[in-house]
Amino acid sequence: MKTEEDILLKEGKMLPVMEHFYTLQGEGAHTGKAAYFIRLGGCDVGCHWCDVKESWDPNLHPLMNAEEIAETAARHCKTIVLTGGEPLMWNLDILTSRLKALGCTVHIETSGAYPMSGQIDWITLSPKKTGLPKEEIYARAHELKVIVFNNNDFKFAQEQAAKVSANCTLYLQSEWSKRDEMYPKITDFILEHPEWRASVQTHKYLNIP
Repeated sequence: MKTEEDILLKEGKMLPVMEHFYTLQGEGAHTGKAAYFIRLGGCDVGCHWCDVKESWDPNLHPLMNAEEIAETAARHCKTIVLTGGEPLMWNLDILTSRLKALGCTVHIETSGAYPMSGQIDWITLSPKKTGLPKEEIYARAHELKVIVFNNNDFKFAQEQAAKVSANCTLYLQSEWSKRDEMYPKITDFILEHPEWRASVQTHKYLNIP
């Protein structure tokens, strides 16, 4: 039997929020831009190199009213990034509807493994081998960000690039602990495949969230 919490989660009125904070976007096309991040708990994609494994279990994180968190975010900034975990595990309709009503531009960082919900202006698709994206999300992605952990990921990146639209910007980003090894290889790869760009986790160099 479903509890009241289950119903509110399904409707998107409540969401498991791991953390929310105001900082600079550190990666991809919007690097350096002020943004308010809402990190939702819950992910079953299970990347072994994930740097926020504490986000995986949604039960560890408090349920928050979707409209209230939207209002908190909008007071700081009009660029909002929904991340996780995997934010598309949840119904984002109410959260994003309120953000849009407050004049916000809504970005999402997703593996694409779940159906799209909500009103999203910018989709960063970061596909994972353990849970490939839905076809609808390939078609809608504004940027494709492939994390490079080993040499096999270059082949995976090319396979994923073949599935996104021609307007999607392509990024390769080293897994943080492998950066000294992989960025020279990423550089060589991009020189041979100039349709790609390098993404660096600038927020880690700036020592900000």
